[in-house]
Amino acid sequence: MADIKYTVTLTEAEDKAMQWIAYSVQEWIDNMVANRARKAIDNIYSNEVERMTADPEIDSIPADKDAVVMDADIKTAKERTDAEG
Repeated sequence: MADIKYTVTLTEAEDKAMQWIAYSVQEWIDNMVANRARKAIDNIYSNEVERMTADPEIDSIPADKDAVVMDADIKTAKERTDAEG
């Protein structure tokens, strides 16, 4: 799997404020995003294991959490939001 890179742009005031609360702004941003992604992975994994357990046609569940998440047939937040609107 390839790593995906995102860019964050802050105003000077936002950067100064972040420097006040974080030893390393980049590290803080990286940790915050990674932790939120970890929570989403846990949620997707839990939902998928529940779905697979209830499906009589599925006889095995992958042991690798990332594999379960990558194989999950889910809609993005944008797709879900657009469908509601």
